[in-house]
Amino acid sequence: MSYGNRPRSTGRRRRKPERTGAGRLGLAGALTGAVGIAAIAAGIVVLRPGTDDGGPTSNPTRASGTGPASPTVDSRPAPETGAAVSFTTPEGYGYSLAAVESGTDAKPLGATEAPPSGTTYAYADYVLTNTQRRPVLLDFPADLFMPEAQVPEDARERCMPQVGISEDMCTLPNHSEIIARVDRAEPPFEEAGNRMMPAGASYVVRIASDLPVESGVSAGDLKLFVWNARYTSDRKGIELPYPSSSGAS
Repeated sequence: MSYGNRPRSTGRRRRKPERTGAGRLGLAGALTGAVGIAAIAAGIVVLRPGTDDGGPTSNPTRASGTGPASPTVDSRPAPETGAAVSFTTPEGYGYSLAAVESGTDAKPLGATEAPPSGTTYAYADYVLTNTQRRPVLLDFPADLFMPEAQVPEDARERCMPQVGISEDMCTLPNHSEIIARVDRAEPPFEEAGNRMMPAGASYVVRIASDLPVESGVSAGDLKLFVWNARYTSDRKGIELPYPSSSGAS
């Protein structure tokens, strides 16, 4: 059988070319480079920010609110509230919110920049409850609204109205903190970088304006609404009523 013009084997083996000095240097350089890369990678693992001698990396707190991850606040009996309103998020988290009171104070959440003369800060308190038998994300759904006329002129552009809430009301930049645990509720805890509320836990939350309002604003002028689309899908703000005995009613 013919295989064409395939050359015949002469039976001799070809000698492998000897490595030149340059070849040996190239191989050594490649090995050195590989060792160096491995050492750098090991250094990254050992010296990764947030570790302590190779310990686990701490998870950053998700900004679902303000304040420390596990506030060491006192426990108190449940305060008098207005009618509670229940909400469920698309994720299936269940909450109950009930307004306690509102008012003004130069330092509603402790040390802060003193307000200019003739102004003060607005605040409101409400009870936030996890209505489920499992932990839920710690969130602060309520927002503080005040009459735009009671906001100093130089801050009115920061006072934002919202759809479904009276046009003469607006909300200034603000922040919320847990000021008490209700009936010895367990404090929040960290889970995968999120702040969580234990099952059935209730907290008194204070929301305070970051910008001042006119000192003449009354407690009755300050309203709590839930308007975020995660809690109300019809784009209408839901007011949290104060107790009848409260001056904010």
